[in-house]
Amino acid sequence: MAVPIMQAVRVGKYVVTQHLKKRKRYPLVLMLEPLFRCNLACAGCGKIDYPAAILNQRMTLQECLDADAEAGAPVIAVAGGEPLLHKEMPEIIRGLIARKKYVYLCTNALLLEKKMDEYEPSPFFSWDVHLDGDKSMHDSSVCQDGVYERAVAAIKKAKARGFRLSINCTLFDGADPKRVASFFDEVMAMGVDGIMTAPGYAYERAPDQEHFLNRQKTKQLFRDIFRLGKGKKWRFTQSPLFLNFLAGNEQYHCTPWGKPLRNVFGWQRPCYLLGEGYAKSFKELMDDTKWDDYGTGNYEKCADCMVHSGYESTAVMDAVRRPWHIAKVALFGPETEKPMAPEISLANQRPAQYVFSKQVEEQMAEIAARKPAKAPRVKVIRTEAKADDASAPAKTDAAPVEATAAD
Repeated sequence: MAVPIMQAVRVGKYVVTQHLKKRKRYPLVLMLEPLFRCNLACAGCGKIDYPAAILNQRMTLQECLDADAEAGAPVIAVAGGEPLLHKEMPEIIRGLIARKKYVYLCTNALLLEKKMDEYEPSPFFSWDVHLDGDKSMHDSSVCQDGVYERAVAAIKKAKARGFRLSINCTLFDGADPKRVASFFDEVMAMGVDGIMTAPGYAYERAPDQEHFLNRQKTKQLFRDIFRLGKGKKWRFTQSPLFLNFLAGNEQYHCTPWGKPLRNVFGWQRPCYLLGEGYAKSFKELMDDTKWDDYGTGNYEKCADCMVHSGYESTAVMDAVRRPWHIAKVALFGPETEKPMAPEISLANQRPAQYVFSKQVEEQMAEIAARKPAKAPRVKVIRTEAKADDASAPAKTDAAPVEATAAD
């Protein structure tokens, strides 16, 4: 397991404290998305399909710190868009670290070498580099050649500088287990501290809708990968029980409030992956969201989801309830041969609702309302006093002006 011991202890203590307080819902990780703008246009991404006026929005340093204060989660994942495009990002990271939060800065690494000097190694900070497989796999995933090589160069430089660094690997339909296993060997050889992996979520606005995995394919893919990994020292930044879930051995239900998202619009309902409204405060998000309307078995858009943003919190909470179970899985790895756990029935799920266009219209209207009114155009009228007009003022260099409405 790649999570530092002190971080695991502090997060574990936090979870136990919430259970002792009998809190039904609490955040484990704050997902912070200070901007949507990105310098890539990946075919499987549903985060950047917005008008320019929205892509130009930024959360301020104070808004980011306030979001942390509201949620109170021990871990913060700063995502986007591409966070390194945000001019205040170094100050945001320093402010969160000063509060002793464990911060993961997610990046595609295209700007990492250029921006690295603005950050300092810390036990509370880790780069989280997007790398979806080997050179061919990754460059195909991000729809641009050469990105893999630039990311690997930045990874090696960051490790040489003493930074903690993990990779974030999203897998899609058609992924070859042998190539993925070989890639995991490769990144371990690079010296990365850990791997975070999950199947891609079927964003409704993603350009490529052909390569998202359904749940059965997800389970078989990860079983095949983990079978090839037996005896190897792959380090993951995720709960062993979440990995066991990916391999089809846990019948978990989603915990969407475990990783709440704060972005430029507010607190997104219900989760990082699925935006169907926004709350003005964290309390409003937790208290007023109809949580039972979402999750696999409850809602069509959630039918195939097995992503860590919804299910890893479930795994962590299960570990508190069944410590002997996580110990066994951590020791022997995910099960790859026994029958899989029963699947959740989709018989009673409600149909999908599509609200993206309406939300964009509302946000564009709010942006327009916040813009300051244009200053009136000034029309200059030059006059000259008649020489025989005794009442006329003496001629000066100043000219009277007349305000007219802007065109």
